[in-house]
Amino acid sequence: MRYTFLDKKDNKNSILKKNILYLSIGQGTHSIAELSEAIGASIPTTTKLVQELIQEGFLVELGKSGTSGGRRPAIYGLNPEAGHFVGVDIRNSHVSVAVTDFKGSLLDFRDDISFRMERSEESVHIIAQRLRQAIGDWDKVMGVGLSMTGRVNPVTGYSYSYSFDPERTIEKVLEEDLGVHVTMENDSRAMTYGEYLDSLGTKKNVLFVNVSWGLGMGIIMDGHLYYGTSGFSGEFGHFPLLDNGQMCRCGKIGCLETGASGSALVRMVCEQLRSGSASSLVPKFKEEGRVNLNDIFAAIKQEDTVAIEAVETLGTNLGKGLAGLINIFNPELVVIGGKVAMAAGDYLMLPIRTAIRRHVLNIANKDTSIRLSKLKTTAAPLGAAMLVRSRMLGIL
Repeated sequence: MRYTFLDKKDNKNSILKKNILYLSIGQGTHSIAELSEAIGASIPTTTKLVQELIQEGFLVELGKSGTSGGRRPAIYGLNPEAGHFVGVDIRNSHVSVAVTDFKGSLLDFRDDISFRMERSEESVHIIAQRLRQAIGDWDKVMGVGLSMTGRVNPVTGYSYSYSFDPERTIEKVLEEDLGVHVTMENDSRAMTYGEYLDSLGTKKNVLFVNVSWGLGMGIIMDGHLYYGTSGFSGEFGHFPLLDNGQMCRCGKIGCLETGASGSALVRMVCEQLRSGSASSLVPKFKEEGRVNLNDIFAAIKQEDTVAIEAVETLGTNLGKGLAGLINIFNPELVVIGGKVAMAAGDYLMLPIRTAIRRHVLNIANKDTSIRLSKLKTTAAPLGAAMLVRSRMLGIL
């Protein structure tokens, strides 16, 4: 594995350098004086550190500040060519890959690469092979971030869905194969972090709701990802909100996920088709006995009443749950993302907003913005790429 000052955990100068890079990520450009004050080091020390970072390729001088009068100081910012980061969103049957420069700008994105993830070391070796094939200049890659569905412990690198050996973690195998830092994160938290950084960190308290086959959530509190005691925060889908008698995949009855997720959407539509409701989905349902999410998304585009009404029910259920979260967390921003949200768009957002207005405390909601994900399908891999960068800098 390539060695840089980023690998040093306790060296004082390494910590100060990481702080300089962290400030440059969150706030753009700085003069020496501004950096000196922010990191609590003297002007000579800060100057020395900045010059070392320039020599190492992490910072560049970007000209003079725009202040009027007197000698204008030089300003410094991140060098986008310092290195690349790769984010990989791993699903059951495909992966999505994002490549960013050191500043976090998206350089390349490849969606829906066919791949069957299995609970085996061989499956991880195949991921490494696919990554090397997909990315031309591997020498520029500094780190790889993995986004995975299900419960993930980012401290131990253990995925409860895909890990095969506690001693041979997915992270460890990939690091051996790729020769770079590798970190792992739950997909909802990766999406959350991507959206948070996309807003340039202007919102310090953010909730991201991932409406996909299941229902997950990521939480940003005071500018930091919130994990909870054991790393399993954000299980929004298993909030016991609904009195619908539906068994959840977790074994409980009435979890929010049973009425506000992709799996719930398929069930609700199939129930309507089974009862004889008129729909463009009837031929497919009669032939195969069920429909899938992509069928429903296509029907929504055709303004199919059954599909749209099921989405509206989903949105109402989700809005009720979100009203409770807003009352508890009083966030600045709530972002709705994931496969279902991106496909349903306003058909989902309108009932969500209506339910929130009906059930939320106005005093908790008046400063909260609610919107669809801007990053869409890039949210998880882009967030994963930024997470490995942040962990290498000691931010998380």
